[in-house]
Amino acid sequence: MIELLDQYPYLLPLIIFFGRIVDVSLGTLRIIFVSKGEKYIAPFIGFFEVLIWIVIISEIFARANDALAYISYAGGYAAGNFVGILIEKRIAFGVLLCRVYTKGNGKELVALLNRENFGATLIHGSGSLGEIDIIETVVERRSMKRVEKIFTIFDPGVFYVAEDIRTKQRGIFPKTSSLLSRWRPGK
Repeated sequence: MIELLDQYPYLLPLIIFFGRIVDVSLGTLRIIFVSKGEKYIAPFIGFFEVLIWIVIISEIFARANDALAYISYAGGYAAGNFVGILIEKRIAFGVLLCRVYTKGNGKELVALLNRENFGATLIHGSGSLGEIDIIETVVERRSMKRVEKIFTIFDPGVFYVAEDIRTKQRGIFPKTSSLLSRWRPGK
């Protein structure tokens, strides 16, 4: 690689830029996995994140003495944050607690959620505009669009909040499909 960079010095800013995109994207994912308690995935990602960073920074210290290399480093960092967020949204890793506030009949929303294999809890409460029903359900992030659709079918002007939670235990959750379930029926 050293001879290649000596022969084609214009490649260095490109390598720096794309290396930083990969490095920072991995850093974003590592932080997400650390916050979710994934103690085996986070160090694995961290290893490659730091390895890439060391290679890039050593090339900068050894060869980069122009503004273009520094701008590539900063631009790669910014683009890496953007790409990391896109990847995080795409994999939708984690669990959410959804809390719906409605003046409608909360039992109907619980029934809609139950039909779709989502467990839900109904709580009666008092709001600033009178009596309300509060429905709570815990869902995988990748199922959030499906749950939002159920909420809007129930009430097009529904108000709800969703919070990240670290773990879930017991309860009623939809069955997750495994890789093998695509090729053979389950028991």
